[in-house]
Amino acid sequence: MQCMYPFQFQTFRNLLKACIAQRDLITGKTLHALYFKSLIPPSTYLSNHFTLLYSKCGSLHSAQTSFYLTQHPNVFSYNTLINAYAKHSLVHLAHQLFDEIPQPDLVSYNTLIAAYADRGECGPVLRLFEEVRELGLGLDGFTLSGVITACGDDVGLVRQLHCFVVMCGYDCYASVNNAVLASYSRNGFFNEAKRVFREMGEGGSRDEVSWNAMIVACGQHREGLEAVGLFIEMVRKGLKVDMFTMASVLTAFKCVKDLVGGMQFHGMMVKSGFHGNSHVGSGLIDLYSKCAGGMVECRKVFKEIRVPDLVLWNTMISGFSQYEDLSEDGLWCFQEMQRKGFRPDDCSFVCVTSACSNLSSPSVGKQVHALAIKSDISYNRISVDNALVAMYSRCGNVHDARKVFDTMTGHNTVSLNSMIAGYAQHGVEAESLRLFELMLQKDIAPNSITFISVLSACAHTGKVEEGQKYFNMMKEKFGIEPEAEHFSCMIDLLGRAGKLREAERIIETMPFNPGSIEWASLLGACRKHGNVELAVKAANEFLRLEPYNAAPYVMLSNMYASASRWEEAANIKRMMRGRGVKKKPGCSWIEIDKKVHVFVAEDTSHPMIKEIHVYMEELLRKMKQAGYVPDIRWALVNADEVERNEKERRLLNHSEKLAVAFGLISTEEGVPILIVKNLRICGDCHNAIKHISAITGREITVRDTHRFHCFKEGQCSCKDYW
Repeated sequence: MQCMYPFQFQTFRNLLKACIAQRDLITGKTLHALYFKSLIPPSTYLSNHFTLLYSKCGSLHSAQTSFYLTQHPNVFSYNTLINAYAKHSLVHLAHQLFDEIPQPDLVSYNTLIAAYADRGECGPVLRLFEEVRELGLGLDGFTLSGVITACGDDVGLVRQLHCFVVMCGYDCYASVNNAVLASYSRNGFFNEAKRVFREMGEGGSRDEVSWNAMIVACGQHREGLEAVGLFIEMVRKGLKVDMFTMASVLTAFKCVKDLVGGMQFHGMMVKSGFHGNSHVGSGLIDLYSKCAGGMVECRKVFKEIRVPDLVLWNTMISGFSQYEDLSEDGLWCFQEMQRKGFRPDDCSFVCVTSACSNLSSPSVGKQVHALAIKSDISYNRISVDNALVAMYSRCGNVHDARKVFDTMTGHNTVSLNSMIAGYAQHGVEAESLRLFELMLQKDIAPNSITFISVLSACAHTGKVEEGQKYFNMMKEKFGIEPEAEHFSCMIDLLGRAGKLREAERIIETMPFNPGSIEWASLLGACRKHGNVELAVKAANEFLRLEPYNAAPYVMLSNMYASASRWEEAANIKRMMRGRGVKKKPGCSWIEIDKKVHVFVAEDTSHPMIKEIHVYMEELLRKMKQAGYVPDIRWALVNADEVERNEKERRLLNHSEKLAVAFGLISTEEGVPILIVKNLRICGDCHNAIKHISAITGREITVRDTHRFHCFKEGQCSCKDYW
């Protein structure tokens, strides 16, 4: 072996730097082997760059080996491996290595601050920030942007940091201003974000990231035209438009639900050659999945991407999970992603867990939970746990939801929102409101979603005064402007309590034009209390906004039928046929031994339908002995045309009763069963299942479109207030 000459050393160094720039791991390993075989004295410089090569190529084990083979590591050596740990979300190892540095420099601190900031851990970042200042190492844009990003949810702290930045002259750093801008926007302070952007323009410190951040801010605050205007101005100024800019504009179109504008922008991207980019593709899929009412266009976009990445797969899974009837496709997509060699990350698990929630499949949900545990997700674990809490709640298992909640190492607003909503949906409203009060005691700030769950809990228990108190608290104490969903909850609260005129008055005095969601809430309340006249008004307003939505037709027709006003009911049905509106067929399903069984009213297709009918006849006899009287009003047929016995037979063949009967004969005694219905449970079925739970000693849970009904020992968790 011969020693390298100086010119050979220079060539070797240049080759190594080229490997790092091009992420050429194979050639880099060859150079590393040559380095060990040569007689060149050990070089900390070369050793550091081999560690850097492995880090940038994602080979953490090789990076560790290279670091520990470095005979005389310097601060650059440590910083390189700390950065590698940070990229792999191993922040605890990064901090351990940081503590071993004899004299850490500002880059050491910045790297660790950035690692904690990516995880949203504010406490460690502030402690590191304090150390930097005490040591007098000086600050730069990387330090402050990392600190501001980590503290992004604490607006008060961000304001203090913003003042510090301006007073000390650090507002010359574009990265710092970008972090401030993004934080203000994310927390709802759009005017402050615009002011920061404007001041950046006056100081000449804007970069492409600043423009992209402002475009995203416009989208988040439904200022789509302003976002497009910023994009046009970028182009006019000759600024570089990259994939991040394109994705930011797509986000703006998505937030304002401007599908037409988004499609036109898609056409422009095709001409520009950006449509095959994975990052831009994710933005297009997100736009179409949320605004196009399906996934047809999303599939087309996905096929055009040359090299799909993990983010693109996650976006597809998320898109499928937004539609209950496509949730199985979301599970298939999750499995296909793994077959292609991608390892699920935190976002993957959050998206696929949402799909499991839609399917109400406890077995599949538990499999996903087990896989999440085996995957040992170290980054953003709290989001995965939050999704699991929501999944177990929606699968009818609020007890397991609480187990996950109690084993979490920390809670945030979303964690408490998920648990509060779970209790509210299952009729455990007292615990739901107790958790909300606990949230306030712990100074965890509620958001608009929190109040939707709290108001819903009040609505389901008839706590009108408490509901009005919480509604007023939103703006007075927390500065949260009520949105359509909050007004809808208040209408539901008052309507369920029989205060229909007060509910109507809320619609009339709302600060914006009522939408279909508000009229639907009033219509549902009218149905509960039999106020046909007000129901007609609510249905007409609903139909004016959504003429092809079957819900108002069906609800009004059923109200007429319940009131024996058959001619009006027939007129509504004729109107539906004339307009081509089709009612969604009611069905119920149950999962037995990992197989889903679906039933419809008057079902004859199930292979065990004879056994189900025999069991139901015997069960009906016992139910009548226990005091059950079929409520033939729910048969919704003309009394003059159909005999009472036929009405009772039709009631006995409702889909939820068939599903319950099948569940009882297919499982062992004492095993709880879960039924899911795609419409609201009917009044007779609700009464019948109460008797069935008492007779069989079973716990029966029915999830309909409104809530969970947990039947046990002849009682329902809703306490008949639904």
